[in-house]
Amino acid sequence: MAGRFFDEWAIGDRIAHDIRRTVTETDNLLFTTMTHNPQPLHLDAEAAKESEFGRILVNGTFTFALMVGLSVGDTTLGTLVANLGYDALVHPKPVFIGDTVRAETEVHDLRESKSRPDSGIVTFRHELINQRDEIVCRCLRSALLRKKA
Repeated sequence: MAGRFFDEWAIGDRIAHDIRRTVTETDNLLFTTMTHNPQPLHLDAEAAKESEFGRILVNGTFTFALMVGLSVGDTTLGTLVANLGYDALVHPKPVFIGDTVRAETEVHDLRESKSRPDSGIVTFRHELINQRDEIVCRCLRSALLRKKA
């Protein structure tokens, strides 16, 4: 099992995830159109040129989903019961086509499940970082994980 069980985590555990990803124009275009987001900053190069950024911005919900996806293999793969929620989601810097991003995770909180004695809740703090070492996305993710024992 690639992910860890609830009882294998400790507050403060940190992971620098190995997988990096260069964001492509296709990623942004497909995600934006599949989610019916008509924002010109994501789809219209001429409109984006006129913005303060001067070029297309990558869809923020794609950025968020990529951050979580990059973390799954090391955190919850095979041990997850359910994601319970995401909090404090921020995008401190924009992501542009061609940026290469990586993710880091820290265990922010642990607590036993009151309704499921075979599971516990891990709150992860995820960060997505670009090739310039700028944090481009951050959130807290609460996940209900199975216990090993």
